[in-house]
Amino acid sequence: MSVYKNEKNNTWYVMVRYNDWKGERKQKCQRGFDTKQKAQNWERQFQLQKKADVNMTLESFCKLYEKDIRPRLKENTWLTKESIIQSKILPYLGQRRLSEITAKDVIDWQNEMRNQKGKTGKEVSPTYLKTIHAQLSSIFNHAIRYYDLAINPARKAGTMGMEESKEMLFWTKEEYLKFADVMMDKPLSFYAFEMLYWCGIREGELLALTPADFDFENRTVTINKSYQRLKGKDVVTVPKTKKSNRVIKIPQFLADEMKDCFKLFYSLRANDRIFPVTKHYLHHEMDRGSRMANVKRIRIHDLRQPKVKSKTKILLSFLQKIFYFPFNLYAVFFKNINFINKKIY
Repeated sequence: MSVYKNEKNNTWYVMVRYNDWKGERKQKCQRGFDTKQKAQNWERQFQLQKKADVNMTLESFCKLYEKDIRPRLKENTWLTKESIIQSKILPYLGQRRLSEITAKDVIDWQNEMRNQKGKTGKEVSPTYLKTIHAQLSSIFNHAIRYYDLAINPARKAGTMGMEESKEMLFWTKEEYLKFADVMMDKPLSFYAFEMLYWCGIREGELLALTPADFDFENRTVTINKSYQRLKGKDVVTVPKTKKSNRVIKIPQFLADEMKDCFKLFYSLRANDRIFPVTKHYLHHEMDRGSRMANVKRIRIHDLRQPKVKSKTKILLSFLQKIFYFPFNLYAVFFKNINFINKKIY
């Protein structure tokens, strides 16, 4: 018997032995159960986890899922997954055995999700419905790939929701200059939006910038990290994708502005964040500036779209010009990559 009663506080605890992935014998103690039945249920699920048995509950399997994939993901990516699992999946399917969940169960769950309302009383968006269904399907796919589950009932049931194509709004150069003019009353905000607009970088990339990332002699800024505020802590991670690691050429006027920005701080060190604010601050300033400048409010992310589109057009134009020259195409292309960056300015 591995379930025992603690007479001092009238609770139950479990002492269980198992072999870990190295084959070594281990012992685990779990305390604080108010009934013997709950302690026995915990022991049963723990043993199924260790045997990787798909007869365990979905809630138990999600603990294995976290253990398997969390080390590979950025922290903010996992927290998004965890929020969906804890609030949208486990309250409805958590106590069902993994192997016994059917396509019909998933359909019933989908209907429940469609009937839910958000905090503002609005229906859940089609994009979010698609996201939470994709997360459930991802869990079943993981069970199929690594734990020999027979089928994915979420795939069999079919997806729900759809991707919404959100309209992108852009500012003309004149609109941005009006916005920038009213932001000068807060120098930190002004310099932040100058970097966002003229360099086409993401919010997290901006907030992670340090003086060491700037090379004023060559007029470049290195993008190799991203800032997030997670659970009340500042977290700096790698950028969104591998291709996001890049060196950007900046115009002379922006280099001069950033030199002035550094002078705002009395003791700014090489690896200190230049913009010690959060994304919430940037969104608040975008609201304020748009209102004061009397220009349409756009998403901060949309500030980078004209820059990306401009570089793409130059790249395509360049490729069209050399397409008819068969000799050493790749050498010519890579030799002129810097030209593509420089031509923006």
